Amino acid sequence: MRHSVLILLATLSSLLAAQPLTQYVNPLLGTATLWNPEDLGYTHTETKRAWGAEVFPGSALPNAMVQLTPVTTYHSGSGYQYEDREIYGFAHTCKGHWNLLHLPVLPVTGKFFRPSNYASHFSHSNEEAHPGYYRVYLERYGVNAELTSTLRCAFHRYTFRPDSEKRLLVDISRNNGRPRRYEIHQAGDSAFAGFQDGEGRIFFYAVANHKVSGVSTLRDHKHFVSLVDFEENRGTRPLELRFGFSFTSIENARRNLEAEMLTATFENVRDKANQKWEDLLSRIRIEGGTERQRGLFYSCLYRSFLWPALRSDVNGDYLDERWQVANGGFRYYTNPSFWDTYRNKLILLTLLTPDVACDIIRSITDRGEKRGGYMPTFFHGDHASTFVSGTWLRGVRDFDLERAYALLLKNATVPGRGGRPFLKEYLERGWIAEKDTTNVPTEDEYKAAVTKTVEYAYDDYATSLIARELKDKKNQQLLLRHSQNYKNLFDPSTGFWRGKTANGEWIKEFDPYYPYYAYQYREANGWQSLFFAPHDPEGMIALYPSRDAVEQKLDSLFSEPWRQYEAWNMTGFIGNYCHGNQPDHSVPYTYYFVDRQPKAQKILNRLMEEFYDMGEDHLAYAGMDDAGEMSAWYVFNAMGIYTYSPADPEYIVTVPLFPRITLTLGSQPVTIERLGDGAKITSIESGGRPVKGWFIGHDQLLRGGLSVRVE
Repeated sequence: MRHSVLILLATLSSLLAAQPLTQYVNPLLGTATLWNPEDLGYTHTETKRAWGAEVFPGSALPNAMVQLTPVTTYHSGSGYQYEDREIYGFAHTCKGHWNLLHLPVLPVTGKFFRPSNYASHFSHSNEEAHPGYYRVYLERYGVNAELTSTLRCAFHRYTFRPDSEKRLLVDISRNNGRPRRYEIHQAGDSAFAGFQDGEGRIFFYAVANHKVSGVSTLRDHKHFVSLVDFEENRGTRPLELRFGFSFTSIENARRNLEAEMLTATFENVRDKANQKWEDLLSRIRIEGGTERQRGLFYSCLYRSFLWPALRSDVNGDYLDERWQVANGGFRYYTNPSFWDTYRNKLILLTLLTPDVACDIIRSITDRGEKRGGYMPTFFHGDHASTFVSGTWLRGVRDFDLERAYALLLKNATVPGRGGRPFLKEYLERGWIAEKDTTNVPTEDEYKAAVTKTVEYAYDDYATSLIARELKDKKNQQLLLRHSQNYKNLFDPSTGFWRGKTANGEWIKEFDPYYPYYAYQYREANGWQSLFFAPHDPEGMIALYPSRDAVEQKLDSLFSEPWRQYEAWNMTGFIGNYCHGNQPDHSVPYTYYFVDRQPKAQKILNRLMEEFYDMGEDHLAYAGMDDAGEMSAWYVFNAMGIYTYSPADPEYIVTVPLFPRITLTLGSQPVTIERLGDGAKITSIESGGRPVKGWFIGHDQLLRGGLSVRVE
């Protein structure tokens, strides 16, 4: 009997392994918004909604130029909100940060629409999304719309009713970038082309399977749109449109189309897109767990690889920082969302797609050398240093480290336009000063001086690691000294990091419960800004009178209730810990450094269990995904390794969610296994040998894998 059971289990395991991993991915996960007070952490009273994950459900390949996705609203996150019931069009670029949505198009019929009223109702019951494929039925026009894509091209297939007149509406003057310049014209018997501005000028060249009879403009008192009409536009044959895109020229858009899609069928493009995702997802294979956990894992893994986006053509051309067409012999990408994704996602990208990581570093180096000698920053901080260091020290080195270092060193040591904001006072004082004022509204913009100070200190540490690699001892020592600046804003009387004025006095009106957008803290309150010194956890702990005091502070963070403050970018709470935004995502691991690892794991388990398919439809994240950071957080913790200090080639070991995980990193598989159940780690081994402490080195992981015994 036992032998039969073992055979059955082995057969089930084999069948599970044979199933495509793309079946577990739900691109609609993260598109819903939280409304329920229990999910939000407060009662919603404002007319505007809280931020969702701000992700898109449409078709895209990993780190592609094209993201082909439905638009249900403009100037709101990704352009798609699950609660909406109308589609305005299918756009071709998307990130999830209130920008892009280039060239929205919509199939329409006859004359039963106006330029200011053309959106179509749709139902989620007649909608589906998969990696590299999206379909929806447009009720207003009776059109079944199917979308798929390649790296630089989009394929639309529209099946109309046989008696309907096939037309294509191009909302040429609208996207999230409020374009001022645009153009569309017929480019051949079956082709049309043009461009549209809006955070970069995108050029397009489109070929239809029907002859184009004309391109015209339709206006009313509010808006105007372009219309593409076709000959033989009735009947059962679907309207198929193949779009090539480029950020350099219409000619290159045409070349991209010819290289990637022109002669392919819709099914062929869709199958190749699915296989591309299957190849990427299969670099991490999990065993065990529930169907829901597998779905969350692979959906998060998928979501981690959509940004940065490709910006170079098949021939290598790209538009550089000086608005000149250049060709550096590498794939040119947009800047990463450094403030968000330096924490985890960029290292995940390095692990699974090292060639892409190197080209991203080449891209930001090229951009920095052409924009004043500073490495590009993002939002309010810096953080490229962490990505460059973490990539190089993990043995991924197909880029010029010295060129990147020259830019990073200037970021850290030379104040100037294009570098770190407020660097001069950071260098002079060791902290960035904040204005001492009162009654600051949550949304007001200030310096976010506390957050900048502690994060600059970590960036200095990351740059010092590169200085060490390049044997620049003088600057290595300078940067290491600066890396201790995080201590300068620690207030021992309260146990919080707290703003100081220019003369060194503490900000008087101090309420650690009140959330700010950029006063003292960036998108956080004092509680959520605790314990950020990934490079120096022991030094950080030593700021407190005892380890018991640290434990008590952590216990209070996770138990002191949120005070019902309504901030649209802060949702999903455990006490005052906010999983819906990035600032405190590394805080739970602080328990490790006061010998309370099980407490950390209980928090991590709860976050993975409760905060990734929330809401009525189980399609909401706790908060904004921020270009994959929140998704990558789940992926790493589910595997039992987390990038606590991403600049360092090591991982803090947590309890894997699955009994066995196999990673393909390079030429040989790496196995992570969990032995036992529970939250307490009793031993950590690699290659049959004990691992000292809580961290495993990257090379050690590659050589011997990881075994985590728990109880």
